[in-house]
Amino acid sequence: MPTRRIRRAWLTAAAAVSLAFSALAVPAQADDPPPGVPESWIQEPRTAEGSPVPSRGRAWTAPGGAASPGDFTMSPGALNAETTTRVGRLDSVLPKSGVQNLLAGANRTVEPWCSRDPFGTAPDPDIKYCLQGDDSVSREWVPQGMTGVSDAKDNELWGEAGNIQLFASYDGWDPGRETDPNPATGDCTTAELEADDACNQKGVRITFVQSRTNPATGSPEIKYRHVLLGWTYVNSADHVSFDGLHAAEYPIQKGVHAGGIVWYGNYLYVADTRNGLRVFDMRYIMDLDPDGDPKTHDAMGTDTDGVKTTANVEVKTKVGRHDNVWYSFGYRYVMPQVAAWKFKATQSNPKGSYACVSTGAPKASYISLDRSTTPDRLLMGEYCRPESGYPSTGRVASYPVAALEGRSADVPAEGWANYLPLTNGGAQGAAAHDGTLYVNESKGTDEPGNLWRYRWSGGQLVQDGQAVKTARGAEDLYVERGTGRLWSLSEHRPGASDDCTANRDSADPDGTDYCQRVLYGHKLSWLDGRP
Repeated sequence: MPTRRIRRAWLTAAAAVSLAFSALAVPAQADDPPPGVPESWIQEPRTAEGSPVPSRGRAWTAPGGAASPGDFTMSPGALNAETTTRVGRLDSVLPKSGVQNLLAGANRTVEPWCSRDPFGTAPDPDIKYCLQGDDSVSREWVPQGMTGVSDAKDNELWGEAGNIQLFASYDGWDPGRETDPNPATGDCTTAELEADDACNQKGVRITFVQSRTNPATGSPEIKYRHVLLGWTYVNSADHVSFDGLHAAEYPIQKGVHAGGIVWYGNYLYVADTRNGLRVFDMRYIMDLDPDGDPKTHDAMGTDTDGVKTTANVEVKTKVGRHDNVWYSFGYRYVMPQVAAWKFKATQSNPKGSYACVSTGAPKASYISLDRSTTPDRLLMGEYCRPESGYPSTGRVASYPVAALEGRSADVPAEGWANYLPLTNGGAQGAAAHDGTLYVNESKGTDEPGNLWRYRWSGGQLVQDGQAVKTARGAEDLYVERGTGRLWSLSEHRPGASDDCTANRDSADPDGTDYCQRVLYGHKLSWLDGRP
């Protein structure tokens, strides 16, 4: 008899078996969880699903043409009140850390201007940050969304801390996410789980980066720290617990690609592609290792049962509360989701395709913030590749971002909504500043990406100059107002059978310099001066 495959580290055996046998029968947006799984395990947002209907030109205008803002309307998540209660319970058990303390204890180092060069023949950026080697080549964590303190605060300071960038990564390599019974490619066995923590589905993490002066040496340094995003739930023992954000393979929840993030005030907004936005709160970053020594297994608080708990950040294969011990896949910090916004319209984009419908709920492929307008606006856009029956090049629209803090009424897109002028689609990120919309277009691994500039004219988006060549694998965009930089990051990495291997050359036979990930910024003044 073959060994039962492991689908989630925290599930009980009964729940895991239930999922294994019901995976094909449970609808993508099930009203009830499978037997044995707590109802609170179903994560939000969950937009209503419908069958895709080819547009055949319906509502489609043209590349750059006007789109319907009403399709972007978002409603507060149905579980927001319950989520608030669970986060409150978690807050009573686990100690918190502020952003400044987290940055002060940042444990990883950026190397500026290393030899890694995803730009190739494209112009060099104004600034380039290289992540530590394991993050730069990680098969597990793939960088996507980007924001920073310039989005968060008008004065670009968090308390006294400045020069902060954040980026999101999703768990992109996870043998435990398969339902394939093949031992070589399918779900992890118990032995594999113990040997390789990548078998766990960790979801999404946020990385805080800061350029600063080392207080001990007086020398400049750039440090960073990862924070795991979490979803709170109440387990079968009526204990509050948390899990990573669910991944796409689960039949009751779509995946979280984290293609865009915006930090605004206390809140961090994370794009959930087919559903809307997940909301996190900088005031609720839980610290599972307050003394900074992983070996001490610090004491935590008590839940409603009054039982004392401890934490263990050495074990990387567990998450949440198990036998009165808290785990977090080895991460010191966990930030739980506090609310959600979901698309009010039905989501009917074709599954398994990059094509997009022209009307109805959009995809939340990426988001950004425009502080050059009044009021401040959150931008949301789609990654689409047109195909027969689905001509959309991807829509982009904006919201008054302050309205998202209320969570008591629908929030419509306001100001404008357009189809992107990209005739082939493929937008990875978009940001607006002083009337210009900047759009990153990916071109695969064989050539640099394109950074396009557009302006509004008569309600249309029109091209402003030629494409500026930029990094291979260019992703989300973030405007840092004080430095006048437009930031982004590259996602490709070297590998034996995926991205970058086909582009090796004699000077770089392993593809290591060509593909390793970087954060980078172009000067807006330089971009605007390009022909």
